[in-house]
Amino acid sequence: MPIVGGCKRSDAVPIVMPFPMPIVMPIVMPQSIFCPLLALSLVVAAGHGYAQSAGGAAGGVPRVLVPTGSRPSAPTALVRPVAPTGAGALYPWRLHVTTTLFWIGEQATDRNPVTNSKSSWDQNWLANFGGYDDPEPANRIANLSTGEFRPKAFVPKLNPFYVALPYNDVVSSCQHKAEAARVIPWFGRLRPEPGATVCKGRWLQIYNGRLSCYAQWEDCGPWLTDDWEYVFGSKPPQATQNGAAGLDVSPAVRDYLSLASGKKVHWRFVEAAQVPHGPWKKYGGSSASAAPQIAFTPGQRLPDNADLETQRRYMEYLRKLRDEDYLKRPLSGATR
Repeated sequence: MPIVGGCKRSDAVPIVMPFPMPIVMPIVMPQSIFCPLLALSLVVAAGHGYAQSAGGAAGGVPRVLVPTGSRPSAPTALVRPVAPTGAGALYPWRLHVTTTLFWIGEQATDRNPVTNSKSSWDQNWLANFGGYDDPEPANRIANLSTGEFRPKAFVPKLNPFYVALPYNDVVSSCQHKAEAARVIPWFGRLRPEPGATVCKGRWLQIYNGRLSCYAQWEDCGPWLTDDWEYVFGSKPPQATQNGAAGLDVSPAVRDYLSLASGKKVHWRFVEAAQVPHGPWKKYGGSSASAAPQIAFTPGQRLPDNADLETQRRYMEYLRKLRDEDYLKRPLSGATR
């Protein structure tokens, strides 16, 4: 996609495939890791004052269900999200949004005048991904047990769980759109250089009425690149094409949620620290370029004046230590 004014169109390539779900194991955390993790969680929760919109608050937030058996067929109607116990959402839900399928390397046609070898923010998207993200089910791997959701032809270098939303926050490499700082919730916190996008790589949670999937915002569309009132506000999508589609999803997202192009989902923005481990973290890692990566060392304490983003990354570091400690423990009944 070009940086400004591009259009998006996605053909429907449906797939409904049952996959076995993994069994979730309980984790015992050492006190030395649990205490700072718990304390820091409370600090971060208190530090976020984002308000839930009326539509999102009324609908609540969905649970992430992890069945231990085979996946049933997708429901015929999209149910409203169910509010879980615990803390509320940082960002409001966009409810009943029509999805369309798009993929890296999609060629231009009469109905899709712009090729997807480039994205709005990556002029070498196809090469950086590693190749053509073939949407044909026969040419893909979709295995929930191994976390493989990718084309068979190659191992992707970027996250195959990606989406497009109809907004671009920049107009050039040195200028943001006039409304960007006002309407993007995290803009002021990141304080980007002029023309540096704060949208690329942001995480979304996508809910199909039964399961949740996580993906990163990597392109602009469908159809529009200036619909901030829908993306960050409470209005429906401006586009009227393809059933007023408001979210383009990649083949990996389609396969994980058993979606057909044109189906409706709920979605919301989430912070990177809220994204659980899953197939969406198997390849490429986070491509968000707005915040620098911070390396922590064993025994390091978080500075008292650390900003919110550093606190989140420190929480992720503590979670990693917890997981590593758990993997070193013997199975129940086993001896060292």
